Amino acid sequence: MPDPVPLARVKDLLTQEAALRTLPREAALALQHAELFVRLPAAETEKLIAELRTLPNVDAGLAVKLADTLPEYPDEIRLLFSKERVPLEEAQVTRVLEILAQFR
Repeated sequence: MPDPVPLARVKDLLTQEAALRTLPREAALALQHAELFVRLPAAETEKLIAELRTLPNVDAGLAVKLADTLPEYPDEIRLLFSKERVPLEEAQVTRVLEILAQFR
């Protein structure tokens, strides 16, 4: 399975492609979506993902989800972790919130 791509990187790729040619409708909609929802530049997003990956039970996919959404509340983090079927301790939630707060 290929590595997940953060939305900030998608925005950069589509912006570069749009400078070269007219994007197909689907790609233009994806670019519009990325421009609307990207909250960090691609370089900052990569740093955030790298830091999140150092935590236990945080794989590449979950790190990208956390970086794309930048949750602010513990319940939002628990919701993203719920699909992982991993017991999540309060200390882990607090640590994720601390890391995310550094990049806001």
